[in-house]
Amino acid sequence: MRPLTEAETRAVFEKLGKYIGENIQLLVDRPDGTYCFRLHRDRVYYLSEKLLKLAASVPRESLVAPGTCFGKFTKSQKFRLSVTALDFLAPYAKYKVWVKPGSEQSFLYGNHVLKSGLGRITENTAQYQGVVVYSMADVPLGFGVAAKSTQECRKVDPLSIVVFHQADVGEYVRNEDTLT
Repeated sequence: MRPLTEAETRAVFEKLGKYIGENIQLLVDRPDGTYCFRLHRDRVYYLSEKLLKLAASVPRESLVAPGTCFGKFTKSQKFRLSVTALDFLAPYAKYKVWVKPGSEQSFLYGNHVLKSGLGRITENTAQYQGVVVYSMADVPLGFGVAAKSTQECRKVDPLSIVVFHQADVGEYVRNEDTLT
């Protein structure tokens, strides 16, 4: 387990910035202590400094997951955000999308959100902006990328894709053997 390099930190913060903007500072400097990001086996973990000191005494081969996995680096060194980061992204999300109850299951099976399943969308959402997807009961379901801006969503036909699927809580069941 090691600290992120400058390039890795930039890649992680750029990806997080797509979803929570300048609220990244709130992830690091929290009222309950200081938190940090660490790399272990190409995965980026988010953990408190107190837990970091405890994890330092565990041998590297025996350490499975020192904190919450925020994502991983691919072979081409691109950062891919994981669904396990949803609990930390949802409270600070700048742009949100609410899906209708009939479309929740479709989204949780890994499908994109269609205009017909769109309940609400945050005003002034730009195209290709990172969004957190909620149910109508304000339960975070996952996150994705806005395929259309808020203004375009009003004019588009019902079968058009509004949000590209990135990750959802259904992955806990579908990929339970690979999530850490």
